[in-house]
Amino acid sequence: MEFTGKTVEEAIELGLKELGITEDMAEIQVKEQPTKGLFGIMKGKAVVEIEKKQVQEQNVIEFVEDILTYMGIDAVAEKTEKDGSVIITLTSNQSSNLIGYRGEVLDSIQTLAGAYLNIGKKEYQKVVVDCENYREKREETLISLAHKLEQKATEMRREVILEPMSPFERRIIHTALAESTTCTTKSDGKEPNRYVVIVPFDKDEFAKPYNAGKNHNDKNSRSGKRSNQKRNGKFSKSRSNSGRKQSGFIENKKTSSFSFGTYLGNSLKDK
Repeated sequence: MEFTGKTVEEAIELGLKELGITEDMAEIQVKEQPTKGLFGIMKGKAVVEIEKKQVQEQNVIEFVEDILTYMGIDAVAEKTEKDGSVIITLTSNQSSNLIGYRGEVLDSIQTLAGAYLNIGKKEYQKVVVDCENYREKREETLISLAHKLEQKATEMRREVILEPMSPFERRIIHTALAESTTCTTKSDGKEPNRYVVIVPFDKDEFAKPYNAGKNHNDKNSRSGKRSNQKRNGKFSKSRSNSGRKQSGFIENKKTSSFSFGTYLGNSLKDK
């Protein structure tokens, strides 16, 4: 509903009074404002549109707590608002289960809460679900990783391919390197395996991309295999035949290709 007044504040006050609600229960949009005329005299009127917030927003905490109960996790949810977004903070002694591998559980709860909160709304309201400040810590980790791989891409003059990430995490990488003087970034692949590629401006067109995510996983796999062989008291003969180290490179006999080892420091816990 639209309400008018001499000022925006007056129009809002009249509207809230007529609807019988408080400001925190309302969605307010300023449609028109009075302007200053000659000698500073205000001309025109203020027009605002006020709608009562959907019931979902008031009950989104109960909705999230029902999800947690169904999951068998004892946690407390609290809601705040920041920059027009709803922030739901979870507190629990089972935080690792709540966060999940690289925030996958938090992301799932966040998706459900966002869908619930925005039922019947004209404009989408962003929902963020967090636990133990995970979002901020993860962002710091990804920014650090972005700059390390930016330097690597610049030095090698090769594209650097990161491991698959969520749209939220890819956006962090893009933003972190948006003002880089040596590289640019792009997203490639298909969901849910879409990933970021760091492209140096001075790229060697004949050099193959450096797959940081793939090499990191291969490295972990080799480490685990060696550990299992060692625990069994022997090493497989196939290990010596599969490849050998040569001056920091690993040669693969099957493909006759070389790959670098890598550091991918984002084990901590989007355009």
